[in-house]
Amino acid sequence: MSGAAHDSVRLVVADLDGTLLHGADTFEGRFITQRSVDAIERLHDAGYLFAIATARPVSTGLAFAERLPADAVVYLNGALIDFKPERSDYALLTGARPAEPGHLVKIGFPSGRACDVCRMMLAEMPDLQLGIVMDDVRYTNFDVSVYWKTQTWRYTDFTDVPDGIADKLIVFPRPEQTDRLAALVPDDFDVHVSEGVMWMLMSPESNKEHALSIVCERLGVRPEQTVAFGDDVIDVAMLRAAGIGVAVANANPDALAAADEVCPSNDEDGVAQWIESRLLDRPAVDPR
Repeated sequence: MSGAAHDSVRLVVADLDGTLLHGADTFEGRFITQRSVDAIERLHDAGYLFAIATARPVSTGLAFAERLPADAVVYLNGALIDFKPERSDYALLTGARPAEPGHLVKIGFPSGRACDVCRMMLAEMPDLQLGIVMDDVRYTNFDVSVYWKTQTWRYTDFTDVPDGIADKLIVFPRPEQTDRLAALVPDDFDVHVSEGVMWMLMSPESNKEHALSIVCERLGVRPEQTVAFGDDVIDVAMLRAAGIGVAVANANPDALAAADEVCPSNDEDGVAQWIESRLLDRPAVDPR
């Protein structure tokens, strides 16, 4: 967190859920307003770069990427980065259609290793709800429609998952299971907790802070020339790494503490308000 000047900003990075999207009673009901779309389009037209950084998979994040003028889209908390979103579709982003060199960056781990970890955890906690996310399919030991109504899933005992590069493990522990689960996480995985409910076990290099550094390098932007918006614990490192970290007013206390500034809440279009008042009255910095 450096608290850089607003007039040094070249790249704006925004989380989706709880930040750019309005809330709803269900995950599927969350939405982006026309005000936010218009503000980001005006931002891009003024010469600023824009990127999305979300924990969402392609299946639920792509629709928002398609509505916004994004120069890069970070999915799955950093496990997949799309550098040509205007040329991307679901098949390409999930591996059904090949991508040309430089189009995607994928950070994960072998599905065999993921299965080993799942079986180890179940040996210790047989009723634990967990699964593997790979190519936008969830291989789980529970019905994921309890949490998401539209995501593709396959029931498994973790002996029949296809070979491939997994994006993350997802775990939904009960409160009394969290201490035991924490003790079982292998050293080659990092833990991120989303909205206080879902544990995500990921490659140590699969996180929004690392994704921000990759995006900056590829787009030719220095980290101090970025502003990042977030609301959750998984956004904290990104907020600190950005030139300006901005938390929405509804953010987790850890995110609020990590931020340089606080904007109005997601349901008040806080990101759009900040962009309108801080950036749209001046042109983007000349990169030369």
